[in-house]
Amino acid sequence: MPELPEVETIIRGLRPALLGKSILSADLRWKRTLAAPTPAKFIQRIQGQQIQEIVRRAKFLQFKLSTYQLIVHLRMSGDLFVAQGLYPPAIHDRLILNLKDGMSLVFSDPRKFGRVWLVDDPAQLFQNLGPEPLASDFSADWLYAALQARHRQLKPLLLDQSFIAGLGNIYTDEALHLARLHPLIRSDLVTVEEAGRLCMGIRHVLEEGIRRNGASIDWVYRGGDFQNHFRVYGRQGEDCPICGTKIERIVVGQRGTHFCPCCQVITDA
Repeated sequence: MPELPEVETIIRGLRPALLGKSILSADLRWKRTLAAPTPAKFIQRIQGQQIQEIVRRAKFLQFKLSTYQLIVHLRMSGDLFVAQGLYPPAIHDRLILNLKDGMSLVFSDPRKFGRVWLVDDPAQLFQNLGPEPLASDFSADWLYAALQARHRQLKPLLLDQSFIAGLGNIYTDEALHLARLHPLIRSDLVTVEEAGRLCMGIRHVLEEGIRRNGASIDWVYRGGDFQNHFRVYGRQGEDCPICGTKIERIVVGQRGTHFCPCCQVITDA
């Protein structure tokens, strides 16, 4: 699944081509891609809308239109790209927005998990999301207090989008290694110093991921090279870049989890 850096990279790639463009029509090729409103209302309302701004909230792409807001979540295999000129639909295309000047915005999704919303206000859709980890108000003090208020294993908590918005499996493993914290430590056992390291670790791996255009680890997401700089993720059996100990893999909450047993010691699970 594309995580925060991959979604941010996609948005930065779309902005130059799409800002100011008007939507002429919509070709909804798989109705269940649309979460709201009904297909008939969507096709009617999207026509004539101008794309005024494209931003990110957590892993959502948010297109601010002249009247409505178009919200897209890529989920496991979704992708958004701009096609120039006459575009022949492909087998996995679920929604095509035909734009002025002969362009198309294509939502492709082989596994059909991605969803699209057209709403007046996305507040209800975003109401349960936690803070943005790259926002100015995401601080070590906030993180320490929030960790102390929970009594959960650290990695599952960091993956909870209502706790922090945008983190996924890859960047959580990378941040925990950078902070030298075991993925199974209980959140309320994290010290002030450790919370500070974790805050910096989260910011660092996300910023580095964005700088490197995300991570390309399968056929879904393309173009990034952060996978060539992973510290632990996907590197089980290889040497830890800090101490040389073999990286281990365990399953936490049905997620493959990678860590160094020497750098990330657990004292109480």
